[in-house]
Amino acid sequence: MIEVLKQHIVKRLGNDIQNLDFVLSKFKLVEAKRNQQLLMQGETCKYVYFVAKGCLQVYVHDSEMSETTRDIVTEDNWCSELISFGSGQPAMENIRAVEPSQLLAIDRKGFQEMMESVPQFDKVYRQILEASYANSVYRINTFVSLSALDRIKWLMEFRPTLMTRISSKLIASYLGIHKDVFSRLKAKL
Repeated sequence: MIEVLKQHIVKRLGNDIQNLDFVLSKFKLVEAKRNQQLLMQGETCKYVYFVAKGCLQVYVHDSEMSETTRDIVTEDNWCSELISFGSGQPAMENIRAVEPSQLLAIDRKGFQEMMESVPQFDKVYRQILEASYANSVYRINTFVSLSALDRIKWLMEFRPTLMTRISSKLIASYLGIHKDVFSRLKAKL
């Protein structure tokens, strides 16, 4: 699995990366079972995960304990509750493995050592932050203006594999619509 992370880094920074083996040594393999909680709201986020294989859900509970999904993270992407990870404050979000997953995890100490020792990795970190921010802002701005049917069409166009990979209930949560509405509208397509 470490080879998948190595390819991911090389793709972003090129082959001339000093201390790449040092960077890779800071990650540990985490095998998550289906529905395993990796982070609970209120805990401190201890890891940044690279998804080598599998699928993670980032979500919150409202006052009635209903789930709202902020993101679905699949292979070749990063997942964390970055505010908690960076500050040590309690997490505002939950992270759960939607399916059996192989993750490469780095803790805060290892992350800081890596950032100090391998300046090029700052570029990867910025890419992670920018992608996370852009994805969140895009989804919020787009979903505010789209009808439920248009949200489903958006998913089919931009993340089509999710339609067959995860449950209708989870897709509905991700799209911000009720699961019954999702099922009814999906049948029309």
